[in-house]
Amino acid sequence: MKETLNDGVFAVPGGLLWLERSRSVVAADVHFGYEEVIGGALPLWSTPECVATLCNAARELRAEEIVLLGDVIHGAAMSSGAAELVSGGLRRLRRQARLVLIAGNHEGKSRGAAVLGETHEEIERQGWILSHGDRPALRARAIIGHLHPSLHLGSNQSAPAFLSAQRLIVVPALTPYSHGLDVRSDACLAALASWGIACADVEVVASSASRLFRFGSLASLRSGAASARGSNQGRFRRKFLRPDR
Repeated sequence: MKETLNDGVFAVPGGLLWLERSRSVVAADVHFGYEEVIGGALPLWSTPECVATLCNAARELRAEEIVLLGDVIHGAAMSSGAAELVSGGLRRLRRQARLVLIAGNHEGKSRGAAVLGETHEEIERQGWILSHGDRPALRARAIIGHLHPSLHLGSNQSAPAFLSAQRLIVVPALTPYSHGLDVRSDACLAALASWGIACADVEVVASSASRLFRFGSLASLRSGAASARGSNQGRFRRKFLRPDR
């Protein structure tokens, strides 16, 4: 199942992008080594999980290329064990298809060279410029990550979401740790404006692991959210929203 975002550009379940003519699977913000970098003393489970997701998608789509849109690692400083786990994941991806890494803000000034090797600031595919997205630029057409767009559902739940306009496509974060930036928020609106994009021009497609859900225009979603907030005025509300300690 795929949803068309633009000519030859498709959203794929799991929050991945498919560039049909270049045979490229694109993922954003995988944040490999996350558990190590934050010092959480947690197993490094998210790295192999994201690698498996990418390999499965590349195999099913018969991809010739995998592109990671920056924030490939959560940080450049990690133990030798964590670095080897990340390097092993990258080797597995390279066995599946050609791998292209774009550096993001989490790679820092080193651009993650010690762990990642060669990275790019941006590349071009199918007439689109692919970059991380932390440095807005008014381009003809751009595909970015960085914003972690998601549709917030309440109760601290969210679904990754693609934002699609004629000149800009934002790919959701693949890391399972990200709650994401609510696409209906003013912060998201401001981020899009920095790329010269108005919410009336943006379509929203949410993703689960197995399905895609087209929600229509971002302007309509924002309008609906505002109406819902207004209709809830005066209703009973719990005084405490957090669980008891």
